[in-house]
Amino acid sequence: MSYFKYTAHEILDLLNKKEVSSLEVAESVYKRIEDKDPKIQAYLALNKDKALAKAREIDDKRAKNLQVGKLAGIPMALKDNISTMDLTTTCSSKMLYNYKPPYDATTALKLAGDDAILLGKLNMDEFAMGSSTETSAYQQTKNPFDLSYVPGGSSGGAAAAVAADEAFFTLGSDTGGSIRQPASYCGVVGMKPTYGAVSRYGLIAFASSLDQIGPFTKDVTDCALVMNSITGHDANDSTSADIKYPDYTKALVNDIKGMKIGIPKEYFGEGISAGVRANIDEAIKKLEELGAEIGECSMPNTEYAMPAYYIIAPAECSSNLSRYDGVRYGLRSEQEDTLMEMFCKTRNQGFGSEVKSRIMLGTYALSAGYYDAYYLKALRVRNLIKQDFDKAFEKFDILLTPTVPSTAFKFGEISDPISMYLQDVCTIPVNLAGLPGLSMPYGTSEGMPVGIQFIGKPFGEETILRAAYTLEQNSDKTILKAGFKGE
Repeated sequence: MSYFKYTAHEILDLLNKKEVSSLEVAESVYKRIEDKDPKIQAYLALNKDKALAKAREIDDKRAKNLQVGKLAGIPMALKDNISTMDLTTTCSSKMLYNYKPPYDATTALKLAGDDAILLGKLNMDEFAMGSSTETSAYQQTKNPFDLSYVPGGSSGGAAAAVAADEAFFTLGSDTGGSIRQPASYCGVVGMKPTYGAVSRYGLIAFASSLDQIGPFTKDVTDCALVMNSITGHDANDSTSADIKYPDYTKALVNDIKGMKIGIPKEYFGEGISAGVRANIDEAIKKLEELGAEIGECSMPNTEYAMPAYYIIAPAECSSNLSRYDGVRYGLRSEQEDTLMEMFCKTRNQGFGSEVKSRIMLGTYALSAGYYDAYYLKALRVRNLIKQDFDKAFEKFDILLTPTVPSTAFKFGEISDPISMYLQDVCTIPVNLAGLPGLSMPYGTSEGMPVGIQFIGKPFGEETILRAAYTLEQNSDKTILKAGFKGE
């Protein structure tokens, strides 16, 4: 039985009715991985023996009518920068080859506590630096819609696994669009929660003031289910918000009459492909037909988001990655004669070119004489961008933009860094402002998925989910199935 084709909430319903066993579901997904992942290459490590053992344990509990978690028996997977004690966590880098952390990330523990089943760990751009998963030190993940196209990044493996039905849901991380951009490219739902809503404890850091863990799912209902599991205050994360978190499934209401949706004109300028624009315009029209009040707004500082981000993120990256020195853990060069040679050779051999370039950019921006001119100025620009959003939200409940200016590109098609960085031009401002953002599929252009992005107020995930759910329930363009073209 092809249980892997179902959504998480459909499988959960069958499991709770005891119409299928957790073991049957897990085995179905592993068979799918065995059949498809040699070509997709989403997974770096599998957890099969322990996953099947947990499935049997959950089945035994259900048979005895014992209490089980709210995601009991649902197979899922994690991006390879989310720490797992019994499974390698490499960040797709040689620097952390075969590394097993001494503890589990809070999100991993929360999902385990809700009896979700961990299938394995997923490929990514090295240390989450990239927009195509081409910087991984180990393998190139393919887009399930066409294997000659990239899946996006940095959470390319997490997006591709859901699109290829190799997991019911996955967790990725989003620093400047690394959940929403690959979700758009792969035709799935991806949410970047409000900064502080999901614990970062156990997430191997890229840029600590921007990183946020979030889910990839097959539909909006699954997104709400996973958000219920992973949000919440965590004393181990000093940036975790200590507030009361809602039941996100209650936001799944098929009604947006009177909801005010803003269209920031700066997100619809040059660079947006005709195919993407046509689909987004159609989505806007559909939302208006469903009763939403649509209006244009201006966010004049949007053009400065990209340069500000590429000062702040590399600066924080430079600081966070300074710990990889060949002494404490990770790779250590064996070819050194002096301590300084060991440091230099370890970092040169362990990091790929993209990571090294960002470390150098960040170190330069933080160096004496340049800190005020670059880093401090970027922080001031970040505040201006947040003020733009604050002003827009005085008038609108949510904002709507393209997720990415174009659809996925072919492997090797983009070689210069600036063009690659521009893939995140619509998503980066959301991270700078610490806001929630959700990408959902809406149609295709030239056979590849188009993503629409909803942006909400701080901790406004419920409003985003309601808008996305309503659109999903009233359009046949929001659920896309990969065709595995190029096989």
